[in-house]
Amino acid sequence: MADDEPPICSSKGCRAPATWQLHWNNPKLHTPQRRKTWLACDDHLEKLSAFLDARGFLRERASLS
Repeated sequence: MADDEPPICSSKGCRAPATWQLHWNNPKLHTPQRRKTWLACDDHLEKLSAFLDARGFLRERASLS
């Protein structure tokens, strides 16, 4: 991705600009301090959050703005 291109949503097939960060980790694989990040557009925020939360992975949601 070029520096002038906006970050893109992590939802499969979505090419919309991301507006949210979802910080997560898998406690079976990662140390408690480790955070991975998915990006989400407004349309996919709840879907991606629910996916991570159902597995106990979601740690924080943060706005990109």
